[in-house]
Parts: sequence; C-alpha cells; structure tokens
Amino acid sequence: MDQLITIERFIIDQEREYPQATGIFSRLLEDMALAAKIISRETRRAGLTQILGMAGRVNVQGEQQMKLDIFANETIIRINSYGGRLAAMASEEADDLIHIPPEYACGKYVLIFDPLDGSSNIDANISVGTIFAIHRRKSFDGCGVIEDCLQPGRTLAAAGYVIYGPSTMMVYTTGNGVHGFTLDPTLGEFLLSHPNISIPAQPKYYSANHSYEPHWTNGVQHYTRWLQGREPMNPEKGGMDASACPLSARYVGSLVADFHRNLLEGGVYYYPADTKFPQGKLRLTYEAAPLAFIAQQAGGYGSNGQQPILDIHPRSLHERTPLFIGNTGLVRKAEAFIAQDDNGTPK
Repeated sequence: MDQLITIERFIIDQEREYPQATGIFSRLLEDMALAAKIISRETRRAGLTQILGMAGRVNVQGEQQMKLDIFANETIIRINSYGGRLAAMASEEADDLIHIPPEYACGKYVLIFDPLDGSSNIDANISVGTIFAIHRRKSFDGCGVIEDCLQPGRTLAAAGYVIYGPSTMMVYTTGNGVHGFTLDPTLGEFLLSHPNISIPAQPKYYSANHSYEPHWTNGVQHYTRWLQGREPMNPEKGGMDASACPLSARYVGSLVADFHRNLLEGGVYYYPADTKFPQGKLRLTYEAAPLAFIAQQAGGYGSNGQQPILDIHPRSLHERTPLFIGNTGLVRKAEAFIAQDDNGTPK
C-alpha cells in the first residue's frame, strides 16, 4: 500500500533537513493549511449558508466584494494574527498593511495573500482559489512596516495557492521543489498527492481572455496567432520552435484554476497590458510574484513581457503588472514578439 503522508508530516520532514530551524516557519505553513480547510468547508456549502452573492462592499481594487471574499479574508487574518510568527500581513482586499494586534507578539515573517482569487465565479460554481506569499521581514524592531512586504519575488521564503474545485488542493514551495496536497474530507487532512511537480516539457494549452484581444498590442496579437499555429516566427527568437504549436485554448477566468491546469499539463497563461489597463491588471505582490516563484521552482518562467516577474521591486502593495507565465520557451517567445515593432522586425 502506498504510504500516506500528511502535509504536517511532510513539513516536519523538510524542517529536519535544516538543523537550525526553530519550527516557526513550519507552523506558519500549517496555519495556512488550516485556513484552507476552513475556507474549503464554506465554499462547499456556500449556497446552503446564504454566503453566495455580493456583500454590498467595494474593495481597494474598486471591485464588488463577494460574501465569501470577506469570509476568506477574515479567516486568514484571524488564524495568523496571534501565533507570534508574523510581523504584518497584506491582503488584496485591504487598503493598507494589516498590523498584528498589540496584545500579540510579532514574528520575523510577513504574509501577503489574495484570499479568494476568481471570486466573481463563485455564484456560477466555478473553481476559485487562495494565493499566498511569505517574505522574511527586513525591519528589525517592533512589528512590520510596509517595506517588509514590498520585496521582489526573488526573495520569497515560500509561496503557494489553494484551489477549491472538484477537490481541494494546496500547492506550495519553499524554494526546494513544488509539492501538491489534496484534501481528504473524510479525514480532514491534506495528503501528499503531487510530489515534485514539474511543468511538462511539451505544452498543451494557452490561456487568455480573447474578449480583450482587440485592445492588445500588435506583439501580443502576433504571439496569439503563433500559439494558434497561424503565424510563423524565426525559432531563434524565443527558444521554442513552431512544432510546439498549435496549442488548445483553455480559459476559466480564475487565475488559480488556469495556472494550476497549465502547471500540471503544460502551457502558458497570459494577461497582457491593453488599452484599458496599460500597466496590466493582475497584482504583482498578491498574484504574479507568488505564482512566478512557483513556476520557476517547477521549471517554468513568469514575465511581464519584458523582464522576469521575480526581479520587479514593487513600489506599492496594489501595484499591477502584465503577466505571462508557464513553460519557459512559450514565455520567452512572448517576450520576443513583444520586443518586435509593428512590422514584425526586431527593434
């Protein structure tokens, strides 16, 4: 019989590889697993508890908040406020830094999270997810400051996501491979189901919202036609030849769901800049950086179309960015198309 490994046991086994470890970091990951279980429970019975639908509030992004958005946000904050492991938190749903209550000790990490990505799909019963990132604090005294959260993705201590779909799955990396755990609802335990995830070398899918295609730059439009097998390009310009294409189009509209599928099956997800969002729409700290860190650990690559996402130093908590992420060759090809002018000749 295959050995059953819970996420708690896996975390402890990894901790043993570092004799200097104090266990604080491990407990922080376990706290996120607990939060995921609670949020998963509510998503599965949301319609029965009148938690579906709009909450009548607008978040800092100018988006209508769903009731489950607020529940997920408050759950993660409550679980992580009192353990003495965090110096501060930042949430996509909050305007400013979330401070640790004064009655609790402050720790040496900061937690950045999108509590419920893709929440506009909740009422349609489509997969949604949680994204989180953990940095070591830069400040030394007291509790955390905003600069602790404004670090490039390259310095992340850990990143992960939880997808609430037909099953609930938590995927994370601490910079030593990517591992996936599926929640067994009968046991209430996350069990190791996908050890050492690596993006397949042969991609299958591309994921993009074609309704915005008329607003994309010429380079992105050419890139899309190349993915569809409708436009050639010198294979020296990007590292993957046309034999990889055409790819099948798959787009859910929940970033976690689209990223998760391409992580397991191979492909590229992109949400480029356009005339409506010239700086891009996705959030650098809450979405792009943690997923780029995961992609890199799985042998892939995340870019804003011009440079690695992990090298970008955020200037604000809610900074936006374009995102191209998935198989390295496909993302490099996007950079090559974007670097060309309107006539398709290199600048």
